[in-house]
Amino acid sequence: MAPLLEEEENYIRLALLLKGVSPRAVRIFFDKEFPPTYLPATLNKNYNTLYDLYLKRILNQTQWNLLFPKMVCVPDSKAFDVTLMICLIRNLTSVNPPINGYDSLPLPGETTPGSDLARIKWYRNILAHHDSNTMPTGDFNTAWRNVVDAVSRLGGVPMNQECQELKVKILDQSNQEIMLEIKQSQEEMKELRRTMDIENSTIRENLRDLQDSHSTLQTEHSSTTKNLIDLKDSHRTLQIEHSKGTGVLKDPIPWNIRGIYHNSITRRYKVVL
Repeated sequence: MAPLLEEEENYIRLALLLKGVSPRAVRIFFDKEFPPTYLPATLNKNYNTLYDLYLKRILNQTQWNLLFPKMVCVPDSKAFDVTLMICLIRNLTSVNPPINGYDSLPLPGETTPGSDLARIKWYRNILAHHDSNTMPTGDFNTAWRNVVDAVSRLGGVPMNQECQELKVKILDQSNQEIMLEIKQSQEEMKELRRTMDIENSTIRENLRDLQDSHSTLQTEHSSTTKNLIDLKDSHRTLQIEHSKGTGVLKDPIPWNIRGIYHNSITRRYKVVL
């Protein structure tokens, strides 16, 4: 078979790096933050936080089943993908996030573990939304350098050596093992793309719900304001009616007649005394 084109090799090497190498580097760091022996207890301790992420659809059903298996088996980080591990690190640890958060490519000078996790996440997303199985050499070199540096800091020297070997490994269409890995990588990237599409759809749905709630609050506020105005009008009406009633209840005896009776009674009182 014909040899692969350079831009095809670029895509394949980066796919193998992100699919085969970077998850293990993330897992090495993950197991430091969540020692395997205590992982089940840690997840149970943070059940409410994780359930809230599940309700918000940040965690999907498959990921939830990995965290809290229904069978007797216990959760194991070896079954967690990069997305799930970064989500747990992001929400359950004190690891400092990158300056611009986990959803953006960190600045070149950021070399913290949180920044390296974000780099790997970023380039996985880029590859998942890549439209072809080729990549320009300039783009490849930038992505390769960023991902390898992140992998090396998270996973140590042995993983850096593995990355260097992958970059010069001979790729040929006749190499069935490599082509199988490529196919698997592409399937995983497609699954990642589907997951991201679902997450984006969920975000849009939550935004619509928020807008609907805001509209409902505005309507209720308008109704409350109208009721308050009606209540004030009713209060003024009652005051007017009360004023009229008070006028009707005034002394029915004219003041001059009342004066005559008052003087007569006063004189009689003096005579008696």
